[in-house]
Amino acid sequence: MAEAGGSRIGRRRGFVAARLAGEVPAGGVFWTDMLAVGTAVNVVAAFAAILMLGFKHPAWVAVCVYLSPLPYNIFLVVAVWRAAARLMPSPAAAYRLGATLWLAVATLV
Repeated sequence: MAEAGGSRIGRRRGFVAARLAGEVPAGGVFWTDMLAVGTAVNVVAAFAAILMLGFKHPAWVAVCVYLSPLPYNIFLVVAVWRAAARLMPSPAAAYRLGATLWLAVATLV
């Protein structure tokens, strides 16, 4: 149903589009989306992979489950980098470094 003044979809970007466009504040993307939610997603995937190994599933299946959050992790890092582009150089560098280190730890550990 169209609202007065246009459709609701045309006036507001979605979750992914807003983050890829750098429209969400860097602090929110970094602290909430990446460190809180992203870390929780990675912990759940790692726990599921460990359980799969414990229940004697093939190792390649457990590795796939462990790496399944990788596209989401890369999306979050890109979102932080794009949001940081609107900041002064010093805080932007800190957010970008933190996001890159988080990606390395989330992928390897």
